[in-house]
Order: sequence, then structure tokens, then C-alpha cells
Amino acid sequence: MSESILKVENLNAWFGSIQALKNIDLEFSPHSVTALIGPSGCGKSTFVRCLNRLHEEVPGATAQGKVILQGKNIYDVTVDPVLIRRKIGMVFQKPNPFPSLSVMDNVVAGLKLAGIRRKSILMEVTERSLKQAALWDEVKDKLNQPGTSLSGGQQQRLCIARALAVEPPILLMDEPTSALDPISTAKIEELVIQLKKNMTVIMVTHNMQQAARISDKTAFFLLGDLVEFGDTSTVFTVPREKRTEQYITGKFG
Repeated sequence: MSESILKVENLNAWFGSIQALKNIDLEFSPHSVTALIGPSGCGKSTFVRCLNRLHEEVPGATAQGKVILQGKNIYDVTVDPVLIRRKIGMVFQKPNPFPSLSVMDNVVAGLKLAGIRRKSILMEVTERSLKQAALWDEVKDKLNQPGTSLSGGQQQRLCIARALAVEPPILLMDEPTSALDPISTAKIEELVIQLKKNMTVIMVTHNMQQAARISDKTAFFLLGDLVEFGDTSTVFTVPREKRTEQYITGKFG
């Protein structure tokens, strides 16, 4: 594997006394898409939430281990989780634009929180981010309208633009197309393939075909364990583990 941008070492996670992740070791390469697959409740979403320290925001939830971003463990006591979330963006399963904000203000919310107020900079970032999210042509005349006035697929791309505005080197996506129609899903998939030119994408999906179409690497989780990780083409055609083969072929899950 080429030099990793993100390295996970011996990561464990709990909800109270229930262990959700067990000794996970994984590395992510720059400019790649990694699909996280596995049945519901196997730890995929918990894993991505540990990667930008959202997991610990859940009452009673804890994590132990190392997540090394650009040489620094994000779980070090000196690290500010808010700064981590600017470097490791997150797009959730359901579109969640800020309901009281316009399209433009949704995109630049993170910049405003960081104290950036100059209109020319905000406009420039809005246009760049919406173009990156393949949404600019559809909303350039609606920048002052509420973000919630857009269609579901547009709202999800708006949330992607919001994450891209702060230029994170890593983007986490937790089933970003599961609530969308096939046309919107195809647009998001095309977008993910484009985004890896500039960043690393880590994406939870229940859709085996989607994982096969857009990812370079695939990680298969089961009951909190990482069962298999490798090139997507290998995992889907000649998996090393019997459990991986059974899941991919629909024997369970």
C-alpha cells in the first residue's frame, strides 16, 4: 500500500458496556475510495464516527486506540475534536441542510464559524464547492433560497458542498445515497469518483453493486470485527474469508 493518509491502530469502541468495534487495524491511501460493507449493526457507522471523534458525542459511548491523521493521533489529549472535524468531513445518511440558512449560508457555515466574513471569499468558496459537488448549475440562481427548498438529491449534494468548503483531506460518507432515487444516487456516485482526485473518501454502503462500481478498496465488517480488507476487485471475486463470500453472495445480511 502507498503511504497512508489515515491509519487506524487497535481501535475499540463501546456503547456503555456493549463493545461495537474490536481491535480494528486499517490504513487508507491518499486519493482513494474505500467502501465499508457488512450487515446492519456490524460496526460500520460506529467506525466512521470514530474517525472524526463523533462517536464520543453519544452519551455513554467511548473509544480506545489510535487514529493517526498526517502523523498525529487524533485521540491524543492535546487534540481539539472540532479541528479534526474540519480535516475529516462527514456526510450523513439523510440530507441535513441547516433549515434556517440559505443555500449559500449552508455551504459556508464552517468558514463563518472559523471567523471568515469577507463576502468575496465566501462567494468564491460557495461557487467552488457547489461546482465540486456538481450542484452549481442547478442552484446558482437560488443561492439566497432556503437549503431545505431543494430536492432530496440536491440537499445531499449541498451537504457534500458544505463538507468540501473547508477543504478536508478526508471525507466520510455514511450511506449517502440510501435515501435517494436512482438518478440522484448515480450523480453522487459520479461525484465520489471525481472527489478522489483531491481527497480520500471512506464510504459506508449496503449496496454491493455501488461498492463494486466506485471503490478502490473494500473493508468487510461483521459483529464488530474487520473480517477482510483489500482491493475491491479481489474482495468481490476471490475473497480470502468464507464469511466474506457468504455475505457478498447473499447467504446472510
